[in-house]
Amino acid sequence: MFHGHESGALMICHATDQTALARGHSGGLIARSTAVALLIMRHNYLGDVFLESGPISMTEAPIAVLGLGEAGSAFASGLVAAGGHVRGFDPITTVPPGVVNCLDEADAVSTAGLILSVNTARTAFSVFQAAADHVAVGAVWADMNTTEPTLKRRLSALASERGVVFADIAIMTSVPGRGLATPLLASGEGARRAAMLLGAYGGCVEVLDEPAGAASQRKLLRSVFYKGMAAAVVEALAAARALGLEEWLWDNIAQELASSSEQSLHRIVSGTHRHAARRADEMVAAATMLADLGVEPDIARAAEVSLRRLSAGPG
Repeated sequence: MFHGHESGALMICHATDQTALARGHSGGLIARSTAVALLIMRHNYLGDVFLESGPISMTEAPIAVLGLGEAGSAFASGLVAAGGHVRGFDPITTVPPGVVNCLDEADAVSTAGLILSVNTARTAFSVFQAAADHVAVGAVWADMNTTEPTLKRRLSALASERGVVFADIAIMTSVPGRGLATPLLASGEGARRAAMLLGAYGGCVEVLDEPAGAASQRKLLRSVFYKGMAAAVVEALAAARALGLEEWLWDNIAQELASSSEQSLHRIVSGTHRHAARRADEMVAAATMLADLGVEPDIARAAEVSLRRLSAGPG
């Protein structure tokens, strides 16, 4: 029923308008409305989950959410609000209203058809280890942690050995205020199934026809840019605060961001290569000023190192 564009990607989303199917901005088709998504699931059999009590349809099985921090709680709450049966576990945080409070990871996943691991890069593997032997054959393990692609591929292989279907899901922007409507990117064997299930409850998932790790690759490429920019902004504002110029710099940064365009990107890239040596010297001066103000110039120094490397040319 779905046909992706030339790269093989498709999008499965929830929306409130009356259009049943529409083109996504990446070229894939988008399923609109919960009723439509459920209809699509019935016509695109997603398989059974084989519990000890016997097999049940994946669409009838509960959803487990492991990790109930800011993102995990938002996803769990959104699933409950949309009528989902949600089981949750977090060793520190209490479960949101409507979520079944489970004793541990094993308890949470034992009857689930879809498991969302929403923890941290540091704990992604240990959470999988704690739960893996208790996940039903045929269930989908959706790892939503921002971690290196090699770990996603390793988890995918371990899941496959147990008869569990793995999906690498990248959260592509901040979750607060968006919940299940947060744009997600998925790859791996279980990507389409995870997307269909989440889409039925209000999720919006772009599915890549690529193995586990592909979604994480794209997320981390964006992280280099976005988190690097964020660190630079925070460092610059700390120095501006020490000089009594925080409001001035805040306005300056806001104006730059508001006026940015694709042309700005071309200018940044070409100008950085062309003027790398001069800009490296500039960052030495900036780092010295920050150090004099008592602000650690981590980003300024890193920028100077990068610019020196660029000015030296290839190799």
